[in-house]
Amino acid sequence: MTLSEPPGGPTRTDRLLAAVGGLVAGYVSLAVADLAAYWVRPEASPVTAVGGSVVDRTPAAVKEWAIREFGESDKAVLQLGILIVLGVLAAGIGLLALRHRLLGSAAVGAFGALAAVTRPDSDSALDAVPSLVGAAVGAALLYALTGILARRAGTGSEAARADRRAFLIAAGSAGLVATAAAALARAVGSPVEENAAASRAALRLPRPASPAPAVPAGAQLRVPGISPFVTPNRDFYRVDTALVVPRVDADRWRLRVHGEGVRQELTVTLRELMTRRIVERDITLACVSNEVGGPYVGNARWLGVSLADLLREAGVRPPSAGGPADQLVARSVDGMTIGTPVEQVMDGRDALLAFGMNGEPLPFTHGFPVRMVVPGLYGYVSACKWIESIELTTFAAYDAYWVPRGWAAQAPVKTESRIDTPRAFARPAAGTVMVAGVAWAQHRGIRRVEVRIDDGPWQDARLGTEDSSDTWRQWLHPWQATPGRHTLTVRATDGTGATQPEERTGTMPDGAQGWHSVVVTVGGDDRPARSEGPVTVAGAGGDGRGAAS
Repeated sequence: MTLSEPPGGPTRTDRLLAAVGGLVAGYVSLAVADLAAYWVRPEASPVTAVGGSVVDRTPAAVKEWAIREFGESDKAVLQLGILIVLGVLAAGIGLLALRHRLLGSAAVGAFGALAAVTRPDSDSALDAVPSLVGAAVGAALLYALTGILARRAGTGSEAARADRRAFLIAAGSAGLVATAAAALARAVGSPVEENAAASRAALRLPRPASPAPAVPAGAQLRVPGISPFVTPNRDFYRVDTALVVPRVDADRWRLRVHGEGVRQELTVTLRELMTRRIVERDITLACVSNEVGGPYVGNARWLGVSLADLLREAGVRPPSAGGPADQLVARSVDGMTIGTPVEQVMDGRDALLAFGMNGEPLPFTHGFPVRMVVPGLYGYVSACKWIESIELTTFAAYDAYWVPRGWAAQAPVKTESRIDTPRAFARPAAGTVMVAGVAWAQHRGIRRVEVRIDDGPWQDARLGTEDSSDTWRQWLHPWQATPGRHTLTVRATDGTGATQPEERTGTMPDGAQGWHSVVVTVGGDDRPARSEGPVTVAGAGGDGRGAAS
């Protein structure tokens, strides 16, 4: 239907009101969809669906840039960008509806349908309901608002002003009602989230049959500014693609083990998992997105069961024992797939299905109720969070999520070291300055750390006591600092005798490598510190990529 137009076509005011109508209709559509999603599951929100599709289709280099520039805020930045784009589209649809009322309303419905079908993380038809309901309400509202604008055709200026007032009142009222409804829903809370939170609060972790040894007294060096040996849960880094953290009800959670070489398919509940032999281990995790000197690594005490034992119960054999499957594909509730070598999972290392982290149930952000933890492998090929299935297959037959996006199918952790203190561009006083940090080479251990001042000789750093080969190791070097600008560099040697290479490489396709350096200015030289090459600021933390960590 084409609106009748006053002589000369729509006025500037008409177009402005039409754009406002599109924005209001879009806002109400999203608010209603979010309200409906609270009763289905928060991940069913259309913004989350569209955002997930955007993440899936974003080039890997752009994702790495976002992680590097925004860190754990990358998801908030993405959602803000999506809302801005949606706002522009909504205003455009409003202008379309000014001339083609039905077509404009249909465009709102089409967007809702698109959001409903672009859900790679869902196998439930219910997840499409919020997008469809929101689109229907938004389309009806836009049709009604443009109908008010249509009434002014052929009327006098007073009638036109009255219709514009009616339009603004209707649009404002719709926006206020939608805002109030969304605020009420958030205040009351999602039943899905409430059930998940209640199941976590009620969970009591079992005592381990194989407890982790006490952390050695000398593992934590008393140096201000150094990363703590055990990373607190609140500081453990999070890098993944989940725009909304999955909230899984532990009482409804199931894990399925199936696929090639599985003699007996298994389905286990969390309660059943917790009746098995419980293992506790200190394990350091590292994200493949961690640049040289970056913050995406951390150490925690994990509680769970042996993944290898569960696989053996299902009849799985590693390739070295004649098993047909060389890849374990873990799938998360958000649709993420993580491919892990079966051989490494079953070679005797402490590969875990973990449900505890630092003495408490896993936080939701780190995979509650159950996640994988495999020492020695980057998270994107081992550390599936919110895991719900394990399929045995081959690397030749299946590419997990990150492989088609340019990342290597297999990625053991590289030997790395980092200067935590002094920070880049610090201005310490002359005299004894403690240069300290951490080094890691999970499942190989750290044998030696060396520090170099400017272009001087390499000097051995003092190592903290080793907890195990699966954890990072602290180090320190007392430096007699002299006034001026200085470059401090660190390198580590792992338990096999291999030393970090000097040449820096980027994170793709299988992790960064190179020596970490910081530039500092010691008191007595007023010239500002500047970098003589790539310099990063040290940090602390550690946990995931995708549903991985």
